[in-house]
Amino acid sequence: MGAAGAPGEARCMTPRPVLRPAAALAAAVLVTVTSACGLTGGTPISTVGEVEFERPLAVPPLAPSRVDADGVRVFSLTAQQGESEFEEGVRTTTWGFSGAHLGPTLRASRGERVRVEVTNELEETTTVHWHGMHLPAAMDGGPHQPIAPGGTWAPEWVIDQPAATLWYHPHPHGETEEHVARGLAGAFLLDDRDASALPLPREYGVDDVPVIVQDVRFDGDGEFERGQGDFVGPLGDRLLVNGTLGPFLDVTTESVRLRLVNASPARVYDFAFADDRSFDQIATDGGLLAAPHRTDHVRLSPGERAEIVVRVGPGERVVLRSRPPELGGTVPFGGSNGGGDSFDVLELRAADALRPSPAVPTSLVALEDIPDLDRPSAERRFTLDSTQINGQNMDMARIDEVVTLDTTEIWHVRNDMAMPHNFHVHDVQFRVLSVGGEVPPPELNGWKDTVYLPPQVEFRLGLRFEDYADPASPYMIHCHLLRHEDTGMMAQFVVVEKGQKPAMMIGENDEHHTH
Repeated sequence: MGAAGAPGEARCMTPRPVLRPAAALAAAVLVTVTSACGLTGGTPISTVGEVEFERPLAVPPLAPSRVDADGVRVFSLTAQQGESEFEEGVRTTTWGFSGAHLGPTLRASRGERVRVEVTNELEETTTVHWHGMHLPAAMDGGPHQPIAPGGTWAPEWVIDQPAATLWYHPHPHGETEEHVARGLAGAFLLDDRDASALPLPREYGVDDVPVIVQDVRFDGDGEFERGQGDFVGPLGDRLLVNGTLGPFLDVTTESVRLRLVNASPARVYDFAFADDRSFDQIATDGGLLAAPHRTDHVRLSPGERAEIVVRVGPGERVVLRSRPPELGGTVPFGGSNGGGDSFDVLELRAADALRPSPAVPTSLVALEDIPDLDRPSAERRFTLDSTQINGQNMDMARIDEVVTLDTTEIWHVRNDMAMPHNFHVHDVQFRVLSVGGEVPPPELNGWKDTVYLPPQVEFRLGLRFEDYADPASPYMIHCHLLRHEDTGMMAQFVVVEKGQKPAMMIGENDEHHTH
């Protein structure tokens, strides 16, 4: 049996790993998965052709804001519990920001100073992390910026990065999976002059639409099932899109821009259309590509984003689908790992008469080069294995890496398991320099902050650390499969001025990098 079996089937479960040496844990995990689920997994899930698409897609409202006398744009968010009716007559307990489930879309422009006033009305401590944002470490919203029940937090920073689709979500150490799965997530859109000058769809909620995808599983009472799943974490058998089951989107223009966000705790999606039509991928995590990538699919692991532009014909109906993703590795990724699963995600319903849309331009934006890539100040190696990075579990009191401000580094990242992992870096966007020693594919040619790691393949990443140094406040590096993050697959780094020392304990395991 597999963790992703059909509704009502028994499911194999791997307990949360006990923190122990990496080699022993890796062996234990593989034995557990092999014996409990079998290497070929259970029966794959498929909702293809079964979704009725009878509910209009909910489009998260744009968050209201005010501009104070000092020019700061101020948003307000409240983390709260509520109830949501995903199916008629069935109430589900959910969490949300300033609402029962998910949160409003924050939007700001490059050069603006923003402040987000966050209030926690939950009964437990949470945080709000601005995923993909370049900002001071003390404003990052990771595990070192907790918001106690009844407490408030008001980070403030200047938006200084290209236009992009970012998102926000909790990041409490050991509890991130549960908080995100309950519904605490939202989009954060950035604008700039270069992107705004392009003839791309940009009317929010009309031809420019966020598509926040989460897989869920309901119990017999209509509540979310949580805490199940195998090594990769919980895998649902249904999809919520912007908090909507079985959604359709009425399209009134010839082209529509979909901002895809994989907000699931563990599942990898391979988004395509049911008729295999091609579309233009125009952006990755950190913003627009230099030129559109014409393709018929885009794979996103947890935390990754992509923007696509698809054309439709008058009166047409076409289904956005997630087909079984190619995950790589020697262990078959079927059933229990979700690699054999397929979902109908969203139906686009084109009006009989459509407003004209310009063609996607053949050139988008000039991607800035990373200076000093030929002479980096450091090269670091990160090996992901079991639930550890470089053989260590996360320690809130330990700094694993010390980075010097205004330097360029190259990171060599590798997944040493035959099981899925990905890699997310806080504060900076990176460029993928090579994949397995080869030139990266077109969909990885832009700015990224999260990347899927096929087993046994080395990724070379180029990173530039600018603007913010703080010896007392760390940023995180982690796998964004949230159960892995929660059980220790996370490390901490600080950015310091030249010659400055961290204010926290420095780890002794420093054999994986060179200066």
